[in-house]
Amino acid sequence: MFTDMGVSLDVAALDSAFRAWLADTMPGGTYRAWVADAVSDTTERSSASIVAGGGITILPWPPGPRYMGDRLAFVYNVYTEPAHRRRGLARLIMDTIHDWCREAGIASVALNASQHARQLYEAMGYYVSPDPMMFFPMLKV
Repeated sequence: MFTDMGVSLDVAALDSAFRAWLADTMPGGTYRAWVADAVSDTTERSSASIVAGGGITILPWPPGPRYMGDRLAFVYNVYTEPAHRRRGLARLIMDTIHDWCREAGIASVALNASQHARQLYEAMGYYVSPDPMMFFPMLKV
């Protein structure tokens, strides 16, 4: 995903850091993820590979003028492998996230959209906030 976005990275370092983060956040339900797989039949065996996925972090969030809830789901890492794009997998992942949030009583979902995904998110009802998120890197990577 990051390579497709033109972001340079140390794959091994990111993989290690992300696995440690998952081990910390998944057991308590702070982070949740959904994947779609493609099954391929071979003469010897059937195998499945993940071809799309996405995740959310559930954040405590104060009520405000547009939302009276107490939690926010922040979506990220929604990605579909190039060979499987334009088949509705990203929409399926997002619909599944929305369904889970409704059932969990989370009424607000936020995300940062890449230029490639903006059309999908806008078609689903997302809009650009008048107050875009900003970042300040405390540690240089």
